[in-house]
Amino acid sequence: MTDPDTDATPGTGRPNLTGSEHIVQALDEGRNKRVRKLVQRMHPAKIAALLERLGAEQRLELWQQIDAPLEDRVLVHLRSALRAELAGDSRDDTAVDPVDGAAPNQLDAVRKAFARGKLKRVGKILRGTHPAKVAGLLEALPPRERSAVWSMVDVERSGKVLTYLHDEILSALAAELEPDDLNAAVQPLELDDLVDLIQALPPEAAAPLLTASTGRRRQQLESMLRYPEDAAGGLMNTDVIEVRADVKVSTVLRYLRQIQTLPPQTDVLMVVDRQGAYRGALALSALVTSDLDTRVADVMRTDIAGIPVDTPGTEVARLFQDLDLVSAPVVDAASRLVGRITVDDVVDLIREESEHTMMQMAGLDEEADIFAPVLVSSRRRAVWLGINLLTAFLAAWVIGRFQATLSQLVALAVLMPIVASMGGIAGSQTLTLVIRGLALGQVQKGNLRELMSRELGISVLNGLLWSAVIGLLAVAWFGDWGLGGVLSVAILINLLCAAVAGLAIPLMLDRMGIDPALAGSVILTTVTDVIGFFAFLGLATWWLL
Repeated sequence: MTDPDTDATPGTGRPNLTGSEHIVQALDEGRNKRVRKLVQRMHPAKIAALLERLGAEQRLELWQQIDAPLEDRVLVHLRSALRAELAGDSRDDTAVDPVDGAAPNQLDAVRKAFARGKLKRVGKILRGTHPAKVAGLLEALPPRERSAVWSMVDVERSGKVLTYLHDEILSALAAELEPDDLNAAVQPLELDDLVDLIQALPPEAAAPLLTASTGRRRQQLESMLRYPEDAAGGLMNTDVIEVRADVKVSTVLRYLRQIQTLPPQTDVLMVVDRQGAYRGALALSALVTSDLDTRVADVMRTDIAGIPVDTPGTEVARLFQDLDLVSAPVVDAASRLVGRITVDDVVDLIREESEHTMMQMAGLDEEADIFAPVLVSSRRRAVWLGINLLTAFLAAWVIGRFQATLSQLVALAVLMPIVASMGGIAGSQTLTLVIRGLALGQVQKGNLRELMSRELGISVLNGLLWSAVIGLLAVAWFGDWGLGGVLSVAILINLLCAAVAGLAIPLMLDRMGIDPALAGSVILTTVTDVIGFFAFLGLATWWLL
């Protein structure tokens, strides 16, 4: 065992510090992972001596970083009073909090333990939690608590936890790891997860992770990093089992027994020729049920086509959905097999795309961290609010053109929001339908005429129904048949225009290369407000005054 008190930790840039001083420095900086690493290298008697010298607060912080197997070896070197105090604290760390109940909420349990300074209990909760749920806990915590709880995640689990975090939080937490710890945490990851992680990190943090890989793994990483993140090449993994079409089933079975383990999500083996070109897929179900002397060519499937490396991720997701695939081959321009995509990566892609679309609709595309700094979030939202302000002024300008009409008939001001609201709701229904159709490839040039006829038909029927209902309610309210008639006609006009706008706006934005989910709702709201106000107030001016 290296004695940190005589051999200072290398790479710190402070070779004159003793091991105890390194520990105190790490405690001051809140680097709990480093504290645990240094403590594991120190003799129990020297840990005890350091505990004796520290103040009460730092002593408790250090004790929280000493693992259970080392506790007893440290306790025997302590004064009896301090030994009893720290031993009692350890028992309290492992006790079940009765207020938490039989199945406590993990977030609540973690925050309670953190508030009481019981970091060992936090670590125990995290060790028994799946990495995906640990990531969810971290994202649900405010920054100060998030950093402290992250420091209690074991290094060997940190890499997997990072793969489940949003990019913004991932970069911040990865920066809190020492370079050697980050490298140790991510190297065991599967190649596709490591590629995603490298692409999400800043260049200065990602470069060492690439250079730390060697041999074939380094070549595979560099090959996968050449492809766009949102294309088939960026989604694929290279853990492919290849077989030839001219070999027998018995040969393939012997080969599988030799390699002993199969990559995750393996349902087919990829069949290639001598040049590595993809020829088909051999299902494991066919492999284990076929005669041993049968050739692979006789039982392989040729209906599973290779996916080109530059295929967009949305198209890949559609293929998996339509063909019910578990895995699919990825090929280059020469039809050579370069990797495979598995359903777990496609599910992640679909989830990310849906979150991206939902956030874009509110102008919050970059705000994945709900606890992002106030000034940063304010700046991001200010742009979107400014765009909406411009559209609101346009609607206000239309209303202002009919100021004289409004001053003579106050009931118009009361009823105006109804016209705009009905148009907005009807338009958003069509808009949502078309955006979804574009994403799924269901809306195309060949069916636009039929789709437009359908949406206009729906708007006419709903317009006639609800314009009659609202018109009669207006008559009952204000006792004016003319006002009810104007309101009914205005609603019918706005619903028809909303249907046309709900179909045309996303199509135009898509053709211009703009995501319809980002700008579609703002433009639609402006159109329905302006047309609704203009139709209602214009008809009132012409008919009632």
